[in-house]
Amino acid sequence: MTTSFHLPIAPAAQTERAQPRAVRLSLTDRCDLACLYCRPNRHDGYLERRLDLDAWATMAAGLVRAGVRRVRLTGGEPLLHRDVVQVIERLAALPLEDLALTTNATRLAKLARPLRDAGLRRITVSLDTLDAERFARLTRGGHLDTVLEGIDAACAAGFDEVKLNAVVLRGENDEELPDLLRYSWDRGIVPRFLEVMLIGEGATMRDRVVPAAEMRERLAEWLVDETPVRETDRGPARYVRARHDARLKVGFISGTSDTYCKGCDRLRVSSDGTLRPCLATNDGLSAEDAARAGDAILIDTLVHEAWKMKPDGETFRGCTEESAATVSIRAIGG
Repeated sequence: MTTSFHLPIAPAAQTERAQPRAVRLSLTDRCDLACLYCRPNRHDGYLERRLDLDAWATMAAGLVRAGVRRVRLTGGEPLLHRDVVQVIERLAALPLEDLALTTNATRLAKLARPLRDAGLRRITVSLDTLDAERFARLTRGGHLDTVLEGIDAACAAGFDEVKLNAVVLRGENDEELPDLLRYSWDRGIVPRFLEVMLIGEGATMRDRVVPAAEMRERLAEWLVDETPVRETDRGPARYVRARHDARLKVGFISGTSDTYCKGCDRLRVSSDGTLRPCLATNDGLSAEDAARAGDAILIDTLVHEAWKMKPDGETFRGCTEESAATVSIRAIGG
């Protein structure tokens, strides 16, 4: 039996919203790091049940039936899922316009080539610092060298695009913006700097937020003086070109100072098969039973029901809403 929770009555305008086009699949809620803005500690608990390979294949088929054309795998840490390469293979066989993955890169050195060979097109690595001591502190015990090896492997694997996501914390790594920029550009990577999102643990870090506008000012000598622009079907990041080479760019994601809920076409699926229409709420609709039963047609129906639950982007302001503080960004696949 399909179950749901926190199911509000959707405003009439929401039922007319266009179908979801992009989805983030949280393959697992497990993670081998515990970043300060993401988790309270390394013992914050995990889900007891997660979808297996066949259930994920059914979920993906149902999502495509529902109109989804862009898929990104997330976690937790997706490379901890034992079948991540096989999941990519199944997804790559579907009529998708884009297939991407976000990772902390702790296991990327060995998996970059198999992922690319399986059909993964783009990859994003989360890396907030190039200082080993600071990295260990921010991640509660992570090893920077392992991540840098993973990034090198990704660059060598021939992905269509490699990006680097850095969450910027005032008084912590905000002075590293130029170093992260040069590190990325030297390797053909697209760097993106993110404001701390006030979700879960991030909600306690309001005083650590560095607005995207301030980030651009700090990098002004490297960037063209122009209005940042979004790329079509590439999420909320706004990009600015490099002053010395127009082929290079840097992205800024302003989820706190300037939210981007209006026009959002993104759905999330947590590792237990829950369809989540918004990162900043715990609302969702379970499609676990349909996925395990191999019922892609039912998942198609459930996706449209879940989509009706999506907050009104005209008035809802994402992670600045009170509901965001109760969300586990690790579990939902931020």
